[in-house]
Amino acid sequence: MGRLFGTDGVRGVVNEELTPELALRLGEAVGTWLGPDKRVLVGRDVRAGGEMIRNAVVAGLRSAGVEVWDAGLAPTPAIQYATKKLGYDGAVIITASHNPPQYNGIKVVAGDGVEIPRSTEREIEEIFFESRFRRLGWKELSGSVGREDRVLKTYVDGIVGLVDREAIASWGFKVLVDPANSVGALALPQVLRRLGVRVVTLNGHLDPAFPGREPEPTVESLSETARVTVAVGADLAVGTDGDADRSIFIDEKGNIHWGDRSAALLAGHLAEKEPGAPRRVYTAVSSSGLVEEYLKPMGIDVVWMKVGSVDISRRLMEEGGLCGFEENGGFMYPRHHPVRDAAMTTALMLEMMADEEEAASKLFDRLPKYYPLKTKVPMTRDKALRAVNLVREKYSDHRQVTIDGVRVVGEDYWFLVRPSGTEPVLRIMVEAKSPDRAKRIAEELKALVMKA
Repeated sequence: MGRLFGTDGVRGVVNEELTPELALRLGEAVGTWLGPDKRVLVGRDVRAGGEMIRNAVVAGLRSAGVEVWDAGLAPTPAIQYATKKLGYDGAVIITASHNPPQYNGIKVVAGDGVEIPRSTEREIEEIFFESRFRRLGWKELSGSVGREDRVLKTYVDGIVGLVDREAIASWGFKVLVDPANSVGALALPQVLRRLGVRVVTLNGHLDPAFPGREPEPTVESLSETARVTVAVGADLAVGTDGDADRSIFIDEKGNIHWGDRSAALLAGHLAEKEPGAPRRVYTAVSSSGLVEEYLKPMGIDVVWMKVGSVDISRRLMEEGGLCGFEENGGFMYPRHHPVRDAAMTTALMLEMMADEEEAASKLFDRLPKYYPLKTKVPMTRDKALRAVNLVREKYSDHRQVTIDGVRVVGEDYWFLVRPSGTEPVLRIMVEAKSPDRAKRIAEELKALVMKA
């Protein structure tokens, strides 16, 4: 049987890999799995083809007897939060998150507001590939798609109620928001203004071509944002991805910080804020070694997991903990909702700055110093797996973690080489105690994997 779902949902180039026909059949499969008379929330980000794919998915859901409510344009975490808070049986979100502009995707969310488990993905795939669709008779097809207008307000209210608004407002923070011309512009500025923050927005108009920068927040894509941060005198800047579930922070000096760094700081903050919570965090093997180095002395355990926010969210729900996170800026705060959420993370970051009475740069200075470097090499998944084997053989005398790809740990560095679960590339992540060392290792790895 084939596979549809990747690391997080079904994704592909619009009208080439992700066609209306595929979206229709997937909508039928999801509707069949849910069963008739279930209430499902459907929303999307700003990506090209989003309305077309949404309409095809809705047609499939309605064919199976599902009651559909339209959330319109909204951040992914807003739709997920509203799914649970407003009592829906599930949600379908049209988004490709951080992928390049030509991509779109379909994310399926359970009634608890979290992406469906891997076992449910396989059930839906079986229905899809075997064409075991439930199709109602014409007399049973009634009603129309409803409109759900409470999503953004419900979401914003939920975030504002979980942080110390008075402490944040007392500092008069100025924050630069870069939502990458997508749906982060609809919620994050609202949250910050409710917290008494002065907001400056860059790349804030909605545009499916993502003209301001790539929808994936990286050092390269946020370089202009970092310059503007310093120019406008912002205390903090945040760059989100295309559906606003990931956040990368920039301090007042223009330094860009990966998500595992901000997450390590926030984990320490949450341990103080919530002393009764289990003192452990969940993160992917792609996160920096500094996480353990920083959190272990505080008595906080680090649970390493395979890359993929779905598995981290589900594990966090089952076992409890302070938070879950990824190095790419995905941070999960279970008191709000155990999914990646850029706006919630930004509110917590400001609360930490207010409580600690420290500038962002001073907080990040507390962390062990590593120099990160990320790159990717286009290749098919088969070639990427061969490349991973080449790396394993080359570094067989080093300590390795093989949960997802291969993570190699050296004396003053570590790196991870793994196939992407969302696009045909091999991802390479390197960290070392010096930038030159990180660059040399990355160049060696690129040369090695090209042999695949």
